Amino acid sequence: MSDFLMEMSGIVKTFGGVRALDGIDIKIRAGECLGLCGENGAGKSTLMKVLSGVYPYGTWDGEILWDGRPLRAQSVRDTEAAGIIIIHQELMLVPELSVAENIFMGHELTLPGGRMNYPAMYRRAGELMRELNMPDINVALPVMHYGGGHQQLVEIAKALNKKARLLILDEPSSSLTASEIAVLLDIIRGLKARGVACVYISHKLDEVAAVCDTVAVIRDGRHIATTAMAELDVNRIIAQMVGREIAALYPRQTHAIGEVVFEAHHVSCFDVDNPRRKRVDDISFSLRRGEILGVAGLVGAGRTELMSALFGAYRGRFEAEVWLDGVPVDTGSPLKSIRLGLCMVPEDRKQLGIVPDLSVGQNITLTVLQEFSRHTRIDSESELKTVHGEISRLQLKTANAFLPITSLSGGNQQKAVLSKMLLARPRVLILDEPTRGVDVGAKSEIYKLMMELAAQGVAIIMVSSELAEVLGVSDRVLVIGEGVLRGNFINRDLSQETVLAAAIDPSARATGHCDNRETA
Repeated sequence: MSDFLMEMSGIVKTFGGVRALDGIDIKIRAGECLGLCGENGAGKSTLMKVLSGVYPYGTWDGEILWDGRPLRAQSVRDTEAAGIIIIHQELMLVPELSVAENIFMGHELTLPGGRMNYPAMYRRAGELMRELNMPDINVALPVMHYGGGHQQLVEIAKALNKKARLLILDEPSSSLTASEIAVLLDIIRGLKARGVACVYISHKLDEVAAVCDTVAVIRDGRHIATTAMAELDVNRIIAQMVGREIAALYPRQTHAIGEVVFEAHHVSCFDVDNPRRKRVDDISFSLRRGEILGVAGLVGAGRTELMSALFGAYRGRFEAEVWLDGVPVDTGSPLKSIRLGLCMVPEDRKQLGIVPDLSVGQNITLTVLQEFSRHTRIDSESELKTVHGEISRLQLKTANAFLPITSLSGGNQQKAVLSKMLLARPRVLILDEPTRGVDVGAKSEIYKLMMELAAQGVAIIMVSSELAEVLGVSDRVLVIGEGVLRGNFINRDLSQETVLAAAIDPSARATGHCDNRETA
């Protein structure tokens, strides 16, 4: 009898002659948490799709042993029957259905005659939520009434209801607050104590260090190492992931900050579902040429709504006065904004950043397609030359420019969205969570690119939920709290504690374009 619950040996998976996985070996014991780390495009998601039956037996080479016996699953249903459950980064919930209905979806309890046995489902769903230390959740309410952290727990409850023995969590904390992440990690520790094995995929290496017993690193589809976490630290994991040491994750470079180029006056956004409520309340600020302005705040503070309004993309009613070079301009739509040189990389790249039906190259050139227009046709040769240049410049991992954009990893999709906006030659560039779901190597590349753009005179606004990131790259920091501007700080010896205090203090409210804490 094997000591391991699951063993993958010599796993090879090819797409069109390109080896996405090249002989990978990983093992996991019952009650163990294995951290699976690697850069975007390294093959993590592909490997888990092999394990979870998304890619059926016969479409890949190698062997999977489950409880010491060969596992030859033909579908996700087969792996779930064995006890292998995957929770994807994009939650697979139906917002309008109740918590209980989501937990039992596809496995409903019924009464004679086929009617739903709601009392039994509510009772079991309540038991599951209590097991996850969330007894206050009303399992009869639609899941859309709960935030991202609670919805993540509903996904875990679904897995437990399917009697998970191996739980795969793919970037489970990407949209969670710090307190919600702490709850999630405690739940994983509880699952381990009950003998449930976990595969934890995350670019947040502090979480990996906190909860994982061993760490497997893959790079370019190859297995690099599997090491006990006790023998590792975050820097060693990074070195294994990227094949080099990253001495300074935040490559601060001196760049000149010029005159005011952008001003936002009296920006207010009204809630899409409740127009009487303001999500952003009369915020004004300015931005200088070559300046990197970080925007910090708690989840739900109104940061994304503010940026969407400035770009002309907010879905609800909003008010905003935008000035460029001292002149009022009309940024009432994204197209108008882009033509003025105000460009934005949105937070939700899946819904707002990419066109899933188009290729990698077609997504990249969307904002400048008119430059390749020759009367009634597109100069495809010139367009492709530009696309290849962008793929090289941003080190975008794709076999070719004609593949669907959806075939790329999340981080590489993010690079494509960034490239699309850079081709428009922005004077002001808004980056909303530009490194979310991006590996540490790609993060460093994005930071360097931001510094290069600032040195060229591009004014940058960067929204981020990671305070270390905000402080690591910004020249100045705005703090938003409950829809109002609560702080405007020069980033000189600025601490995370100061920023967080401003974010949570209801009495704090910065006035005008800069308060007395800004001296520039």
